[in-house]
Amino acid sequence: MVLPDTDLLKQQNRDYILQPASSIRALLDKGPDIICSAKGCTVTDTDGRELLDAVAGLWCVNAGYGREDLADVMREASVKLAYYHTFSNASNPWQIALAEKLISIAPGKLSKVFFGNGGSDANDTLMKIAWHYNHLRGKPGKTRFIARDRAYHGTSISTASLTGLGVFHKEFPLPLDFVLRTDCPHYYRNALPGESETAFCDRMIANVAELIEREGADTIAAFFAEPIFAAGGIVEPPQDYFPKLQALLKQHDILLVADEVVCGYGRLGSWFGSEQLGIEPDMMASAKGLTSGYFPLSAAFITDDIWAVLRDGTDITGGFYHGYTYSGHPVGCAVALANLEVIENEGMIKLAADNGAYLHQSLKEVLGSNPWVGEIRGRGLLAGIQLVADKDTRELPPAAEKWPVTVTSRMRGLGVIARPLAGPATIALSPPLIISRAEIDRTVSALADSIRF
Repeated sequence: MVLPDTDLLKQQNRDYILQPASSIRALLDKGPDIICSAKGCTVTDTDGRELLDAVAGLWCVNAGYGREDLADVMREASVKLAYYHTFSNASNPWQIALAEKLISIAPGKLSKVFFGNGGSDANDTLMKIAWHYNHLRGKPGKTRFIARDRAYHGTSISTASLTGLGVFHKEFPLPLDFVLRTDCPHYYRNALPGESETAFCDRMIANVAELIEREGADTIAAFFAEPIFAAGGIVEPPQDYFPKLQALLKQHDILLVADEVVCGYGRLGSWFGSEQLGIEPDMMASAKGLTSGYFPLSAAFITDDIWAVLRDGTDITGGFYHGYTYSGHPVGCAVALANLEVIENEGMIKLAADNGAYLHQSLKEVLGSNPWVGEIRGRGLLAGIQLVADKDTRELPPAAEKWPVTVTSRMRGLGVIARPLAGPATIALSPPLIISRAEIDRTVSALADSIRF
């Protein structure tokens, strides 16, 4: 494909495209940043400028850009079977092989998988399954969900309601009323003066217990939680949070859904974050790193106990009436299977663990004394740098001053892409799992040069 000049492309973009999660005014004023090629951890724009992508697209290009082995699998599968649906008991060899592989690496007792197109529809699917499951069990009143402040679970109507970030509700009639909100368990920002981390954790769990008591366990179907918050600021809860939460939910017959869309497929240095944070999910959503972004695909998991209720329910309903045109897409499943093999065979999960430790150590050494950095958090190749106006009081910078955008704009000027998280005043890093230590050094150096006010 021969590209027109950059100015013409930018104008055509202005003329014809409504960009997702973008400022329309800024797009009209400045035009888009147009990326036209990529290799490894580096993307190239239409002006020929190379940028180290320390975000892996949108937290997803785990295996790195420009992999010919994945492209070859995609081409081969496209020639063999470009598409066939999976409705009405139809299937394909790639879907079957991928499902078998996923169940072999899934945490806990997850035993069945449903394929969709992205993280939002994975969470939406699990919401509907939770409704269906409870209705079939004779508990039709269990229709509500608990989600946490600052959580991110998607942008569809239902999942934007689960999402606890106000920008996704503003000017929409959201969140819908079947979502109940509880605290973000961020000790650094939300602890009371003098409160220990253990006491903070117990208070967070007590607040959930109070919510369940007030609203009635017989009205609540599931609790949705990311192992580590992503868009909400790279927040990890206290050590005992998930084990205590899970025990409380089991007591009240409430499902625990692990949203592994960002944390899954090696990013934290294990296949899934649930393994590290003490979660045994009843359901699990995943996407992004499943194909390293090479094809839109999601995988939503359930346990055998839930599946058995759905199985027996089809004797009453006649079928499981949910699905998407592209569920179990043969090309997407072929690419995902090849991607998981690449991650496994090339030792990328260990790389994420080892180089993730190096990243976090480097961030602490270089930025630990920076007066505008309050906390460095995360695991593996997922890191958040908390910006503060006052290090002692932990006061966040004024939102109107847009510190995260300022920092990431400076970093881009130095040839490195990071992600600004405006609400929690945080800079997010989530590079491809193949990032080298030299590239980590370059990223940390760009950060250090850019965090100044």
